[in-house]
Amino acid sequence: MQSDHGHSPDEIAARLASGRQSAYLKDMIYGAIDGAVTTFAIVAGVEGAGLSSGVIVALGVASILADGFSMAASNYSGTKAELDDRKRIVRVEERHLDEFKDGEMEELRQILAQRGLSGDVLEQAAMMISQDRSKWINIMLTDEYGLSGAQSDPARASIATFLAFLAAGSVPLTPYVLGLGNAFQLSVIATLLTFFLIGAGKSRWSLAQWWWSGLETFAIGATAALIAYGVGSFVYPAGG
Repeated sequence: MQSDHGHSPDEIAARLASGRQSAYLKDMIYGAIDGAVTTFAIVAGVEGAGLSSGVIVALGVASILADGFSMAASNYSGTKAELDDRKRIVRVEERHLDEFKDGEMEELRQILAQRGLSGDVLEQAAMMISQDRSKWINIMLTDEYGLSGAQSDPARASIATFLAFLAAGSVPLTPYVLGLGNAFQLSVIATLLTFFLIGAGKSRWSLAQWWWSGLETFAIGATAALIAYGVGSFVYPAGG
């Protein structure tokens, strides 16, 4: 069986030295699905209302730019808030190490005990870790507060979200922008295929089979489309 990464001493050392890498998969998947759902919901709703292709393009482009920016800005604010909270907790722990070192040392011992250490080994490990203030605090962040070791950059996270939203959100509009015949049918096919491909792609980072992950995302998108089309048809029937 082929390994995901090397296990030679040099490969292990290099991998650990690089630290935990922040991934933006969640931001991209979130942006892509929301972009395709949001834009296709507009296409389906306006088509259901029987309005012109020009209206679909205008509303769709406005949605991609406005909603995409809004989503990216929200992601930026949320990610930055998490980083700010992390910095706050670090300062709290630094103050605790200065003022309540014995209590913090006991917390470290109990954390290491929960990890399976005991006796002299536990005491030696606690003593060695306590010599490195940053490592001590990092352990407290992970085990006491449940914070991840990887930290996302707010700007990169927001850019990843916006670009994914823009790319996937453009798919439902493409047949209308190109002035193709049967634009709505082509938009349906292209968008549902996009949903499936997004789901199949994200299976690369999960245990789900690619076809199941694709069908799951396909079902989410199809449901949103049916709701939007039905609402558009009910509120403003074609020819009404």
